[in-house]
Amino acid sequence: MGSAGLSRLHGLFAVYKPPGLKWKHLRDTVELQLLKGLNAGKPPAPKQRVRFLLGPVEGSEEKELTLTATSVPSLVNHPLVCGPAFTHLKVGMGHRLDVQASGVLVLGVGHGCRLLTDMYNAHLTKDYTVRGLLGKATDDFCEDGRLVEKTTYDHVTREKLDRILAMIQGSHQKALVMYSNLDLKTQEAYEMAVRGLIRPMNKSPMLITGIRCLHFAPPEFLLEVQCMHETQKELRKLVHEIGLELKTTAVCSQVRRTRDGFFTLDSALLRTQWDLHNIQDAIQAAAPQVAAELEKSLGPRLDTKQLPSPEWSWESQGLSSTLGPERGAGH
Repeated sequence: MGSAGLSRLHGLFAVYKPPGLKWKHLRDTVELQLLKGLNAGKPPAPKQRVRFLLGPVEGSEEKELTLTATSVPSLVNHPLVCGPAFTHLKVGMGHRLDVQASGVLVLGVGHGCRLLTDMYNAHLTKDYTVRGLLGKATDDFCEDGRLVEKTTYDHVTREKLDRILAMIQGSHQKALVMYSNLDLKTQEAYEMAVRGLIRPMNKSPMLITGIRCLHFAPPEFLLEVQCMHETQKELRKLVHEIGLELKTTAVCSQVRRTRDGFFTLDSALLRTQWDLHNIQDAIQAAAPQVAAELEKSLGPRLDTKQLPSPEWSWESQGLSSTLGPERGAGH
């Protein structure tokens, strides 16, 4: 495979991270499999060098010796002498997933690591499915955390849940405009809004651009969340806070990322596909869309404007402040 295989290993691709696997272990596993594939190819034919070998003179009855010029292979660069040709490969990690979470995880190889920075600067949205369980609260918002409280949930209806979700989405959409530093009175800002390209210019707290209930069968419910600048812990906390708004409690039993920017579950490689051939194919398949989407997202930039007045509050939306983005929070 050698250098020919390495030349095709520059770009972005996505894998599916199963729950319970640390992202560092995943990255190391991918790097190991890539190195294994690169070094598995047949080594190039060794270079020939001329050696003068001592031997008997042909046709001589006496035991005369002479030096004969002979071409012999040079084994200086043979893998059995100098070791494998590839011992390290730069593999970068995109937006991370914690141990309990699963789903789409974007990786970059070689020069593709620079594209991970472009993805970060593009502030692309990500999709999650978040599963909740009504009736109890834990210390870490997870189903298997230390139990803090048990509550009833008979009064919770789909209509009440949908109402809370609509309020959350509305408050976060206003925050998105605030952190984008846009003057919505301009034509350029209006066109960006129509194209769905309004993004925060810098770091911001978690911003939810869309949230809806996919399934409701108490005590279980399943949410679909489109967001940016999130952590999986914040999504679990969101389930807890939704429970409080419903006058009960709730814990999160699953967080699964189904899309990261332009990478979806369909393009994510399963664990059995983390090898050189499949990763090369995935990089080649994703390259045109990566270029197009980054150009689309990073191309339009507006001059920064003044942020809205700091007196602007979430309470005016009729929702507890915990369900709106926290002001001044980091990425």
